[in-house]
Amino acid sequence: MANPLLGDTPGDTHLLLGNEAIVRGAVEAGIQVVSCYPGTPSSEVPDTFYRLSPEGKYYFEYSVNEKVALEVAGGATLGGALSLCTMKHVGVNVAADPLMTLCYVGAPGGLVLLSADDPGCHSSQNEQDNRIYARIAGMPVLEPATAQEAKDMTRDGLRLSKKHGAPLLLRTTTRVNHLRGPVEFGPAPAPGKAEGFKRNPSLYVPIPAFSRPMHVRLMERIEALREEAENSPYNKVTGSGELGIVCSGISRAYVADALDNAGLADKVAILELGFPYPLPENKCLDFLKSVKTVLVVEELEPVVENDLRVLAQKNGLSVEIKGKDVLPRNGEFTVTLVENAIRAELGEAPVPTCECSLPELPGRPPNLCAGCPHRGTYYAARKVFGDDAVYSSDIGCYTLGLLPPLQTADFLLCMGSSISAGGGLAKASGQTVVAFIGDSTFFHSGLTGVANAVFNTHDVLIVILDNRTTAMTGHQPNPGVDRTVIGDNDHPLDIESAVRGLGVTEIRTVNPFNQKKTLAALEELKELSGVRVLIAKEPCPLYTRRVYKKVAPQVAYVAESCTGRFECLDKLACPAMYKEDGKAAVNPILCNGCMLCLQVCGHIKAKKRGS
Repeated sequence: MANPLLGDTPGDTHLLLGNEAIVRGAVEAGIQVVSCYPGTPSSEVPDTFYRLSPEGKYYFEYSVNEKVALEVAGGATLGGALSLCTMKHVGVNVAADPLMTLCYVGAPGGLVLLSADDPGCHSSQNEQDNRIYARIAGMPVLEPATAQEAKDMTRDGLRLSKKHGAPLLLRTTTRVNHLRGPVEFGPAPAPGKAEGFKRNPSLYVPIPAFSRPMHVRLMERIEALREEAENSPYNKVTGSGELGIVCSGISRAYVADALDNAGLADKVAILELGFPYPLPENKCLDFLKSVKTVLVVEELEPVVENDLRVLAQKNGLSVEIKGKDVLPRNGEFTVTLVENAIRAELGEAPVPTCECSLPELPGRPPNLCAGCPHRGTYYAARKVFGDDAVYSSDIGCYTLGLLPPLQTADFLLCMGSSISAGGGLAKASGQTVVAFIGDSTFFHSGLTGVANAVFNTHDVLIVILDNRTTAMTGHQPNPGVDRTVIGDNDHPLDIESAVRGLGVTEIRTVNPFNQKKTLAALEELKELSGVRVLIAKEPCPLYTRRVYKKVAPQVAYVAESCTGRFECLDKLACPAMYKEDGKAAVNPILCNGCMLCLQVCGHIKAKKRGS
């Protein structure tokens, strides 16, 4: 039986995650090609496509990074295929190079780029607002606020992109990606065959002589799309009053809830912009003329606010426009925050702050999972280098080595930067640098760092943490895995061969749970100079259970001889270990049987699981 997300069942209603609704919208549009690099909060979109791919009528791939993913989707749309490319907001930085020119070249088959932004930095290193990218590139923008809109806007965005030959940005935020809501399905016809590439170098080869008219055509497309925005059902005016509220994206939901809570819906006029760029200037101008004051409610940057200020100034309007002078420019909004901003503009008393004295919840610092092989690598690295080395970190589970007692993340810039930035630091300071990078990140953007380090004779020890999967974002496959959730990888790439092919001669491969060999390898590499590599190879224990269907036959326990010095906890910080009655103890349910703790403390023993 086909998965409901793939079925042609118009009128059916399903409770969907926002990301699942995006998948359904693409299916309803007749999606033909999907490419991605996984990143929270977007990951469930490609993961769902991947899970459904054996029965889906589309091509799907996990690309090695976001730049490659967008290039694959770009090539597909030039071949006439309706294409979707998904990534998180910082991934668009990686994809920015092809993105800017792709908007000149266009999307004959239709192409939507999903940028999942992350206000509040729930799982990201910054809060950047990718609506600004859209304005730089000249991309129309759709911003859903509900699961239903996530489905509808994906469908309509793909159709709109194909109609105008313009790449389109579907901009979501964490709350939209991860909310759940009822979604009514529309028809889902089978996708047709891609129309094929139609050779015309003046349209598709952006040499300067062709790029100049391409830019003119891009501006003409934007104006044509402005007409679409003027008449879009996603841009609507409701209510009346001297105070006007303009809102976009998830802020539309905050405004609706705030007005409902406060009972003030009959006192304000609201302009919702679900299709905010190109700005529907006529609709906005009429709205600005109808009110005395405008409050712009949008998370992060004052993008719509600035557009409205320019529009008001060009047309000589005296309407007062407020936004980031009363609402924050960082972090997520809350209903209470928005409600109090509206109340202030209406002269109403603010919502009182709760003064209840509930006890604070205990802190839960980020920690590597029980049985994570990275813990063994970090423990060994600290034992060999201590504080004498600078630890260059990267993006992934292994960033959780930041806190004591492991303390193996001294600085971090972006995906793949541990090698390049680590080499730069070593060149500049002469300090010893140990650069950590995961297997997926190595294929994403570490290869170029290794090539650069070899070419420029950097003095850096690169530790590649190969846990056989892309663990942090949900166990997606990468080029180095041998097995995935839906079958074997027929073309796994060998990391050691890749590193050797890039010119590195000093390479050691170890299982980090074998501390004797790991320590010996690190000691050897410590005495060498130049670019050298340690590959710490052991599968993620959660992935081992899920994909390899294996569970370690033993678990650890603390013997009666325990002296209560807690060295095991203090050195490893394994979440399966705890203190009880003045001694260390192991939770057998949490223990993954890695037996690293046995090699740290002689009072810890192994026993058969379940005994």
